[in-house]
Amino acid sequence: MARVKGGVHALKKRKKVLAAAKGFRHGRSKKERLARETLLHAGRNAMRDRRKKKSNFRGLWNIKIGVAAKENNTSYSKLMGALKKKGITLNRKALSEIAATHPQVFARIVTEATA
Repeated sequence: MARVKGGVHALKKRKKVLAAAKGFRHGRSKKERLARETLLHAGRNAMRDRRKKKSNFRGLWNIKIGVAAKENNTSYSKLMGALKKKGITLNRKALSEIAATHPQVFARIVTEATA
């Protein structure tokens, strides 16, 4: 049986790793082992931060709703409790958008919930 040499595929793999590591600093973009390690860490951090982004946005929505609620003489917690009791099912993302772009509509929602 003929000998199979893997040079083509090995080079292709190395090239792919180094291409993905392009722009990294120092040896991380030039040396295969450092590049592979860096890509593993970068992938892990990217996944973690994609999950974290959702939490950050929820916090931002809560802050926007809280500020708008203060302008309408109530607090965030009282508003959310009143909305739940009245059965008004607006999620925080939609509520924060309404608060930021249409303050009159948000004021009507607050009066409806607290009345």
